[in-house]
Formats: sequence, C-alpha cells, structure tokens
Amino acid sequence: MADSPNCDLESLSPLQLFERVTEQGEKVRALKAGKAPKDEIDAAVRMLLSLKLSYKTTTGQDYQAGLPPRDLISINNGTTKEEDEDFVDPWTVQTSNAKGVDYDKLIVRFGSSKIDTDLINRIERATGQKPHRFLRRGIFFSHRDMDQILDAYENKKSFYLYTGRGPSSQAMHVGHLIPFIFTKWLQEVFDVPLVIQLTDDEKYLWKDLTTEKAYEYARENAKDIIACGFDINKTFIFSDLDYLGTSTGFYKNIVKVQKHVTFNQVKGIFGFTDSDCIGKISFPAIQAAPSFSSSFPQIFNGKENIQCLIPCAIDQDPYFRMTRDVAPRIGQPKPALMHSVFFPALQGAQTKMSASDPNSSIFLTDTPKQIKTKINKHAFSGGRDTIEEHRKYGGNCDVDVSFMYLTFFLEDDDRLEQLKQAYTSGELLTGELKKVLIETLQPLIAAHQERRKQVTDEMVKQFMTPRKLAFEF
Repeated sequence: MADSPNCDLESLSPLQLFERVTEQGEKVRALKAGKAPKDEIDAAVRMLLSLKLSYKTTTGQDYQAGLPPRDLISINNGTTKEEDEDFVDPWTVQTSNAKGVDYDKLIVRFGSSKIDTDLINRIERATGQKPHRFLRRGIFFSHRDMDQILDAYENKKSFYLYTGRGPSSQAMHVGHLIPFIFTKWLQEVFDVPLVIQLTDDEKYLWKDLTTEKAYEYARENAKDIIACGFDINKTFIFSDLDYLGTSTGFYKNIVKVQKHVTFNQVKGIFGFTDSDCIGKISFPAIQAAPSFSSSFPQIFNGKENIQCLIPCAIDQDPYFRMTRDVAPRIGQPKPALMHSVFFPALQGAQTKMSASDPNSSIFLTDTPKQIKTKINKHAFSGGRDTIEEHRKYGGNCDVDVSFMYLTFFLEDDDRLEQLKQAYTSGELLTGELKKVLIETLQPLIAAHQERRKQVTDEMVKQFMTPRKLAFEF
C-alpha cells in the first residue's frame, strides 16, 4: 500500500477506517523495527496521522488500538444495538467488542450453565485424566446437563457423542478443528461411540451449490475429520444426503420432531421468513434427529434411552434448545451439550471466520509460507503504534489474535502464561508474538496434511458405512 491514500477515505465505513489505521500502525512499527530510512518512516507516520484524523472526523472518537467504533458498527441487517452489542445465530456472529462476544451474557441469554472449576474437577475425577486445555482455558465454557452425563457415567451407564460439520467448502480451516479436537479427547477419555453429521443438505439449501457439489465437499471434509485421528471402530460419519434415505429410524425421528414444532416456533428461533424455502424450515428437525440413539439402530441395537452429549460452538445451541424442548414429548432423553467459544478471524474477534475468505483464517491446505504471510499481514494486533509506546504500555492480549490462537493451540500452560506476561509488559513485541504463533501452527498443519494424505477413499467409505461399532448395547 502506498503512503498516500489511493482511494477516497470518505467512502470508507468507520470499521474499514479503523482497520486502515490499525494496518498503517503495524506498518510504522515494522519500518522502525527494521531500521528503515528516516524519510520512509516519516512518510508512513504522516500517513498514520492522516488516517487517525479521518477516523476521528468520521466517528467523533479518538482511535484506540483494539477498540473499534462501538456504537457505529452494523450488528445485524443494518441496525445498531448499543445495549446488546452481540448478535449470535447459527449463521451469523457479530459483535462490536474487539475482545469478542461477551460469553457470560450469552450464558444468561441462552439459559445454559457455566463450566466452572467444580465441573472441570469432576470430569478429571471421573476420567482420571488431566482436563483438556480447552477446558482449562475456558474455550469450552458452557453446558447443558453435563452433570447428568457424569452421573450416568459414574453409574456405569453409557452415553454417546454427536457433533457435526456443515461442508460449505472443500478446504477446512483451523477453526473447524476445534470441536473435533475436543470431541476426540472426550471419546478417548470416556470410551464412547461417536456419530458425526455432515449437513450437506443444509449447505445445498443455504448456499449456491448443487447436491453433487455439496456431497463432494462432505466427503472431502470427512478426510480432514478422519485425519484428526478418530478410531474407525468407534466412529460413524454420515452425510445427510446419503444416510437419510437408508435409515428408517433416522427419518422417523425427523418426522416426530417436525410434528411437535410449529412454523411460528421455527420463525421465532431461527428468524425464518415467509420467503424462505420449506427446506430451510424443515432442516432443524434433521439436525435434531442424531440427538436420539434410535436414529442409529445399527449402533445402539434399537435402544431409545441412550443419552447424547453434543460438543459444539455456542451458535448451534438454538437447534438443540428446540431439540431439548421436543425430546420429552416424543419419549426421548434430552441431549446434553458442551459449548465452545468462537474461533476468531485473523482480522479480529468481531466475527466468525468465513470459509469463502482465504485471508480470514489459516486453512488446512496452507503451506508454511502462506501461514507465515497470513499471520504477519492479517493477524489483528493488540500492540501499540510504536515500539516506544509498546515497551512503555505493553500489548493487549484480550484483543490480540495471535495470542488468542495460541490459547487454542499451544499446549504448554506455563509457556502461554510467560508469553502473556511478556506481551502485556511490553517485553515481547507483536512481531515476536506472531513468530511464536507461526512456529506453533506450521508443524501442526504440516502434520495434519501428512495424516490426511493417508486417508483413502476406501477409508472414507468405511467410516461412512452404517455398521455396528465396537460397543454392546
């Protein structure tokens, strides 16, 4: 980008201006750190000051690193909400807070329960295993009826796991791994069956895809899921487009859910309108059905009383609030849930990542060079505008995307705390923190790619064939 504006700054939105100021501030820091010529640094600083002035003129606010213009960001459908800044549904997540969604408020709004220290300690006692880092760090932060799951487990009663993936693209990104990493850990420590739903039918209904392309994406995504290391003897992966036509138990449960949910209810829960196709209106019942063990007679021998635990991101909770409401009326146990926070986009925690934007995240197909370039160029920084300011005031880990990503992927708690202290104190610079993230993600993605190469079409077929798993019911 040149040091003088190439476009009319007046045409930019407040959020776009904020991002331009942030990007220019990082450029100034990089030039100073690299000991660039003085005239080049001076020109970059002038550009930064000009952008800050435009930002203040447009918003009436002074620019503050990590704090976007709070009352001017469009939250949903062009409207603004000052008191309730977060908007969360199964398709859209937006907030004006650079720290991301206020999850404590979301717990209250959704009526779930916080995963507290007592529950984490109980999981540790029940499994005899150190809690996963996602539990230790509050990444899985909310639950519904996890205490019932533990009651059953401690009384030698089994349960099963259900999670899913909406295959909207051929390549998955690192954020898509979060539920599968945690689900794999749950499956291993509790030794229970797992079903994974690929909602290719949903993506056909919502996206500009053919059924053939949606199914192709489902099979490709299945390879990435299998590469996470799931046990073929304990895991059934299924495509809705494929499995629904072969399982009478699955379809019966869909019909039962459909009979007990009105059009007004789904409009209220999901925001459907009269112009939405009827496929969208009926889809929630399809996502609900795997919550009931009778949808998988080949696994559970037709038993209907096996409780289900669903690890998922909190935006999927509306589906299962509906499911839990219907379950008693159709003679089924309510599914339990564990909710994760959202994985932030590289550009900041205000929204979820988009599989259609290659620069919004690190994809599982990215090369080491692409990973390095994306992080260095796009990862939102909680650092200061200059090295001098950063050394004096320190960085803000609450909004720094590199630190957020390390919270997900760096296993060593002590190392993570050291990085937090060093960055907050100003000892560690933004570029140095990004370097740690790059060195963490490059081998992780490379190892995943190697495992995926070993996943054959025949292996995918085996995982996706309805069959008895290594459990007796």
